[in-house]
Amino acid sequence: MPVDLQALYPKLVHLMLDTVFVVDQDDQIVFVSDACQALLGYRAEELIGTPITHYMHPDDLPATRASIVRVMSGQAHFDFRNRYIRKDGGVVHILWAAFWSEEVGARIGVARNVTALTEAEEELRFLAHHDPLTRLANRALFNSRLDTALQAAQQHGGTLALLFVDIDDFKEINDTHGHSAGDRVLRLVAQRLERCAGAHATVARVGGDEFAILLTDLPSHSAVFDKVTQILAVMVEPLDADFGGLAMPTCSIGVACYPADGRDADALLSHADGEMYRVKRRRSQAG
Repeated sequence: MPVDLQALYPKLVHLMLDTVFVVDQDDQIVFVSDACQALLGYRAEELIGTPITHYMHPDDLPATRASIVRVMSGQAHFDFRNRYIRKDGGVVHILWAAFWSEEVGARIGVARNVTALTEAEEELRFLAHHDPLTRLANRALFNSRLDTALQAAQQHGGTLALLFVDIDDFKEINDTHGHSAGDRVLRLVAQRLERCAGAHATVARVGGDEFAILLTDLPSHSAVFDKVTQILAVMVEPLDADFGGLAMPTCSIGVACYPADGRDADALLSHADGEMYRVKRRRSQAG
């Protein structure tokens, strides 16, 4: 018995996990497959007769309109990405394959939900330059920003300062209270350092219990030491009760200022590191 493909095609379209859209030359939706409800939260009958641009993320409209022009001029695409706003207000990332059909007088697109993939890609890009535990900049990003700041300071006669921050006796926290407690302390230190440093500074985790802060456009030399004083005051604030009685550890801070303590990244990093260890030794001898 021969198969009636003409009768089968509409059913196949509605079985697809990806969503099929047919949109006329005026951007009106004339057909959408059943998968649209999972994609955008709308039933097909809610979408038909409405402009597809109504559902696009406003920040993606210019690029999407340019893509529509290309498709309608005969340039099919198979890898265009944009964002749509779901009925519930959420944002969905979509990968499109689309072409213009002269025969039908409409453009036909297949939309795939790639939100999870996009978020995973964004996380990987973030982790290439950030510490996964504290979400601070990592050493590579810090060094890149330091190089950029040095170039700007050299060209325009500006100033900058490096602060190296080391948590005193951090190993004892891990040994006594466990690494989970140590990780919580590291995250809290990161939050406190960011709060003190301000929006225009770069705070990085550069080692196990070592952090670095890049300060630029300083109003005066004394502003650096005012910042150190602020950090030391914030860092001794007691921990919340949910830390189980764990005491907040002290920290040692080394400072290097451009150009007084060095004119390149290596010299400044070495000076700040050395100053930090001198502070740590003085504290140990005093104790």
